[in-house]
Amino acid sequence: MTGTTATMTGADLAGLQHGFSRSIGPRLQLLAVALLATVIGADACPAEEPPPSATAAIARAAVPQPGPNDRHIAVAVRRHLEREHFLKQPIDDAMSRRWFDAFLESLDPMKLYFTQADVDRFAPKREQLDDLVKRGDVSFAYEVMERFLQRVDERLPVIDRLIDMPHEFTKDESLVTDRKAVAWAASDAEVEDTWRKRIKYDLLVQKMEETPVAEAKEKLHRRYKSYAKRMHQMTADELLEIYLSSLTSSFDPHTTFMSPGTLENFEIGMRLQLDGIGAQLKGEDGYTTIVELTPGGAADRDGRLKSKDRVIGVGQGGEGEMVDTVDMNLNEVVKLIRGKRGTVVRLKVIPVGDTAPKVYDITRDKIELKDAEARGEIIEQGKKPDGSPYRIGVINLPSFYMDMAGAQQGQADFKSSTRDTKRLLDDFRAKEVDCIVLDLRTNGGGSLPESIKLTGLFIDRGAVVQIKDADQQVRSYDDVDAGVSWDGPLVVLTNKFSASASEILAGAIQDYRRGLIVGDDATHGKGTVQSLLDLGRQLFQRFDNAPSLGAIKITMQQFYRPSGASTQLEGVKSDVVLPSITTHLPVGEGDLDHAIAFDRVPAARYKAEGRVTDAVVEQLRRRSAERVAASEKFGELAEQIARYNRRKDEKMISLSEEEFARQWNEGKAAEQEEDKLLEESELSKRPVVKRDYYFDEAMEVTTDYLRALSGAGDLAEAAQTTPSKKEPVPVLQ
Repeated sequence: MTGTTATMTGADLAGLQHGFSRSIGPRLQLLAVALLATVIGADACPAEEPPPSATAAIARAAVPQPGPNDRHIAVAVRRHLEREHFLKQPIDDAMSRRWFDAFLESLDPMKLYFTQADVDRFAPKREQLDDLVKRGDVSFAYEVMERFLQRVDERLPVIDRLIDMPHEFTKDESLVTDRKAVAWAASDAEVEDTWRKRIKYDLLVQKMEETPVAEAKEKLHRRYKSYAKRMHQMTADELLEIYLSSLTSSFDPHTTFMSPGTLENFEIGMRLQLDGIGAQLKGEDGYTTIVELTPGGAADRDGRLKSKDRVIGVGQGGEGEMVDTVDMNLNEVVKLIRGKRGTVVRLKVIPVGDTAPKVYDITRDKIELKDAEARGEIIEQGKKPDGSPYRIGVINLPSFYMDMAGAQQGQADFKSSTRDTKRLLDDFRAKEVDCIVLDLRTNGGGSLPESIKLTGLFIDRGAVVQIKDADQQVRSYDDVDAGVSWDGPLVVLTNKFSASASEILAGAIQDYRRGLIVGDDATHGKGTVQSLLDLGRQLFQRFDNAPSLGAIKITMQQFYRPSGASTQLEGVKSDVVLPSITTHLPVGEGDLDHAIAFDRVPAARYKAEGRVTDAVVEQLRRRSAERVAASEKFGELAEQIARYNRRKDEKMISLSEEEFARQWNEGKAAEQEEDKLLEESELSKRPVVKRDYYFDEAMEVTTDYLRALSGAGDLAEAAQTTPSKKEPVPVLQ
């Protein structure tokens, strides 16, 4: 099953100008993307000199032209989709229409550039894309891109004028935030009016953040100028990825085409290592800023580069030309900085708090992303019947990772989430912990084989997941290794961002009644399996050194719990639900376009262990509800949730300063909660154990569960109750 993934992924094409940064409501798109990406966007600071006006001429790059292999790639993608996708859907006129709409919206999701006249100009191709792709003809992508760049250039002086003009902040008018519900503008005048409102919104945001007027305008000038320049820097690979991914996502939200660069990043994420300096970068408003350094990496050991420093140039070796990176596409900056270990890269940097640039030469090295590995910590919580505290081993598992290439090559030490988790379990067992808490919150999935193997650390043989293919054939994938690494009490923490492989493990643990599931109402609800097909190897099978042509990650199967229920759309429901704002965010599978439907298959043969009974779950829920009701922190959270639910369906933002300020202040609590989630999504900043009121309540539930299992107190009888007869328990034979 090498190359098979069960992963929740996100994509952020347009970046800053398309999203409502610091929105009055929760920044849901930004949040979803940041939880699944290693590079995030944020406002950058001005450089040592004021940037040129946005009306300054932008270097007009020619529209990228199709590469020599684009025809072969397009044909291969079309063939794999029609032959191997789980749904067996043809690429016909109906799919062409869906593809057409998705591509235009991927370039201009806020409908700020194209007009209805532009869409009408493209309309003759609306039902022809299916015919074109059969011939490998991708010219439509370049036709649309040429028009898009023209519109970007035309809007820039308009934006510049709108930033500098006086605005009436007492006027009662609104900006529509649900751009999907808005038709394409009928005229340039209508587009300009939308831009006027957008700029007015941007200025109000800056006012709320107490940015001086001149600085606010300067920031906006650079923001939109930088965006225009980055659009002109788009490569043929990037455009082809957007175009073909608009087709793949028309099948389901998790089927996608990866360009060679995206494929490389995906593989890095799976093997948790790369060659470079060890720095996380972000880009916005034209600058590349250091977010943080990888502990023990080359830059960290060098000691000069700091968080919030701005990189404005990159040179290779001791004598290589220093390439100006201001306004450069972030991916291109990353390519310049990465390189073979042992080589030197020179960075021209504006240090934080300084204005004079400095040049640092740093020798690249192997970077191991240890903060993305499974990590563990022992905490003490509550009291046993003898008065001593419970010792609880907490394992924070960010993803189900595996170095696929290392495994295929037979490397003895290839990276594996199962290996790392087993090492922690062995250590915890030696230290005589009383319970294991496996934290899968924000774990978006990863390797399917890893999810099966890792589940096997807790169960002694039996079905872990069932998989149905496109031919409706169902096969059970079992843990075949006798014995377990941990036989004691188990609690699994989940939230709405726990997806795919996380749901396989949580679902199996729940079906086996092996452990307790605690967290949000339900997990993400991604119940599909993707296989990664390297197109270079597919098209050039007879060559040892096949060219890098990217890959298609294609949904080929749907997975089901041992009980037969799919996790698709419904996810895995918690045994004990803790109140959380993430439960209410529209970031689940059901919120995605073209999500595959929920269904069931017959149950596999497995034997439930009965360590979690209906009676004890009911008692745990009651006790937790009592504590939550008495908690001041959970009370404040309830108010935040209520405010969010009142606002989440709003499609308009007031541009009257008084009303804007009221909404802004009302939304601060929810926004602070999002900021906390965004910070926690940055794995290197995420501690193994973060003792907040949510986690503390999870630990209270855990100790209640341990007391029930130990026969202590009024929970003892509930723990001995047999499983409910309403749910028949299949038996492994």
